[in-house]
Amino acid sequence: MSLNSTPSGERIHIGFFGKRNAGKSSLVNAVTGQRLAIVSDVAGTTTDPVTKAMELLPLGPVVIIDTPGIDDEGELGKLRVEKSYQALAKTDIAVVAADGNFGLTQAELELIERLKTKKIPYIIAYTKCDISDPSAKNENEICVSAKTGEGIERLKEMIAAAKSEEKEAHIIGDKLDPGDMVVLVVPIDKAAPKGRLILPQQQTIRDILDSHAMCVVTQDDKLTQTLESLNVKPKFVICDSQVFGKVSRDTPDDIDLTSFSILFANYKGNLRLAVEGVKALDTLCNNDEVLIAEGCTHHRQCGDIGTVKLPALIKRFTGKDPQFTWTSGTEFRDDLTKYKLVIHCGGCMLNEKEMQSRLQAAQAQGVPITNYGIAIAYMNGILKRSLSPFPQLMEMV
Repeated sequence: MSLNSTPSGERIHIGFFGKRNAGKSSLVNAVTGQRLAIVSDVAGTTTDPVTKAMELLPLGPVVIIDTPGIDDEGELGKLRVEKSYQALAKTDIAVVAADGNFGLTQAELELIERLKTKKIPYIIAYTKCDISDPSAKNENEICVSAKTGEGIERLKEMIAAAKSEEKEAHIIGDKLDPGDMVVLVVPIDKAAPKGRLILPQQQTIRDILDSHAMCVVTQDDKLTQTLESLNVKPKFVICDSQVFGKVSRDTPDDIDLTSFSILFANYKGNLRLAVEGVKALDTLCNNDEVLIAEGCTHHRQCGDIGTVKLPALIKRFTGKDPQFTWTSGTEFRDDLTKYKLVIHCGGCMLNEKEMQSRLQAAQAQGVPITNYGIAIAYMNGILKRSLSPFPQLMEMV
């Protein structure tokens, strides 16, 4: 994916699910017009979920997910099935590939029940209609053939129609008027990627520009100089969470302050839930378990915020010695009940569906969950100020 393409987290995720040898991978290739999935008569050819970011007309930028068979057997097969079901967490639209020679079996019916529970729109595609005679009885069912192309274009239209109406989502732009000035504080340290800004910073800049506002990007040690050089008072100062304390001290009280992480907690997550969850820091005890979760995988540098800075700050703030566990990428735990608190990153690399799935899992299990920026602001005593873009939540602090 090129630097100018739509980020994965902003794309519609379309998951293809089905039994082994149901023609699922052939269907993926037919829908995409590419050989994305390996096709074989050998059952269980797809052993791990395969993802591909692409343009799929008439839908636009999407991520296609081809999953292992949901009827796989044996110990290894069970792990593959588990991986398939884990893909539901990020699936916006599901295509259930059912072999037209057999119709819906118990495996597909159980999958459909999960889709209904998770409120994921789905389409049932009866495959191999060139050699079978399945009947599509409902409006979300269709008969297709990857071999002849029959029904493929109609299936693509059905996938596009299943997409829910997009909400008008902004990171900060809905709180700006044309001509407003925003100062972004971006530390350039060992953890900063060479030669580029990280995704939340890029997306925030674009959202500001789309709102016809202006922005200035500076480093934390140049913030005072930057503010003094401006002819207008900024509407907001937005900073990286790890420099929250210093930036708060250097930002005059009459300028609203927040962080990229807090903005993303609102953009993709549940900011109210995260603000409520951060209060669990006050009751942490020695040996309590805390999960620190990141949505992406990256090479951890010396002084990494998730593995070094955040745990040290928590120990200093609480005066306790909790035990930390870390997950990254797709490794988010299903069972969270042993944790006293989950602290998640901003989730810029996750799509909204997966971020919401993680929040809902914690909420359902009664485990407090918050995010990096909220936790750091709380421990620096500046959370109320940092919620200034969201005045309806300031009373919670």
